Amino acid sequence: MALVSLESVRPHISLVTLDNPARLNSMSFALVTDLYATLDEVAADNDCRVVVLTGAGRAFCSGLELEQAGLPPGTDDLGRNRMGMRAMEFMGGTVPAMRAIPQPIIAAVKGPAYGGGMCLTLGADIRLAGDSAVFCAAGINNGLSGTELGVSWLLPRAVGSSHSAEMLLTGKLVGAEEAMRIGLVSRVVPDAEVLDTAFEMAEAMCAFSPFGLEQTKDTLWASLEVGSLQTAVDLENRTQLLAGHTGNLTEASAAFREKRRPVYTE
Repeated sequence: MALVSLESVRPHISLVTLDNPARLNSMSFALVTDLYATLDEVAADNDCRVVVLTGAGRAFCSGLELEQAGLPPGTDDLGRNRMGMRAMEFMGGTVPAMRAIPQPIIAAVKGPAYGGGMCLTLGADIRLAGDSAVFCAAGINNGLSGTELGVSWLLPRAVGSSHSAEMLLTGKLVGAEEAMRIGLVSRVVPDAEVLDTAFEMAEAMCAFSPFGLEQTKDTLWASLEVGSLQTAVDLENRTQLLAGHTGNLTEASAAFREKRRPVYTE
């Protein structure tokens, strides 16, 4: 049985659901294997423009599966050290895989987003929280490091060094309202509305050009990694020049003159 489901919920919008509610959608190797396969499927779907990521049941994702984790694929004949490194790389690659797909990802979070689950929300481009959402860097509470799946790089960029240090070093629980206050999420809504809010946001994004959406996601992520303002501006200049060759600006101008919504094909 697949532990990650994929649905086309509205035109150009795909819903990816971590789907093992009995285990609070914890990150077993089987679930992560299914997540990789689902991301590959979404990336190859040229009709999909925006992805909504959520968890089934009362949790988004409770982090690493501690009791029934299983084994990473392709490691049956490896020794302990090599298998351990392969396992870390397998889990750690999930956030870069989310970054790599062309579609923006909206995380719709309800309930616990702990450890690796919190990291998955940081791999999304936009984070919306239901009022039950709770974030925690659980590794430190389990005798491990609080840093995993890129959180030491992503979290300070989302909430600043002071908030991220407190979260990662103390293992504190951060509820939905505090998450919005510190910038971890952009909006808090009732649990019953979080998916519809994500779908409505995704629909509004789908009115923009597919090229513009893809390139904005790519440029935002790339600019997190560059070392200067000028490098970011240079990257933006090249991206905007490419966008100018799609014909989208001409269509936008025509739509404005004709008092209609633009129809983008690129």
